[in-house]
Amino acid sequence: MQEPSLNVLGQPLQACSTEPLTGFYRDGCCNTGPEDRGSHTVCVVLTDEFLALSKYLGNDLSTPRPEFRFPGLKAGDRWCLCAARFLQATQEFAAPKVVLESTHARAADVVPLELLRSHALDPSS
Repeated sequence: MQEPSLNVLGQPLQACSTEPLTGFYRDGCCNTGPEDRGSHTVCVVLTDEFLALSKYLGNDLSTPRPEFRFPGLKAGDRWCLCAARFLQATQEFAAPKVVLESTHARAADVVPLELLRSHALDPSS
């Protein structure tokens, strides 16, 4: 039996979003594995600023793509974000809020834990 994934707080990983369905494995969680080269491990609450930055950088997350069963995202949606893209967004002052309980522990391999905490949706986490 596989052990449960842990979040950056050292607790069992909580779901990020099932509506829209997120995660590298489309399981609603920011789980990761060897196939996930982008480390889609940071659960965020999207903002208009971040979506605009992502589109500018060539990853348009807001336009629906029915052929991929992708509804398009909007501000307020939760999404498993690539750790490196989150780090880049912090440098561009467009980082969305992070849901620490739903952010995989492996995110800290790319993004320092204190930086994740400084962008936490719930500052008491």
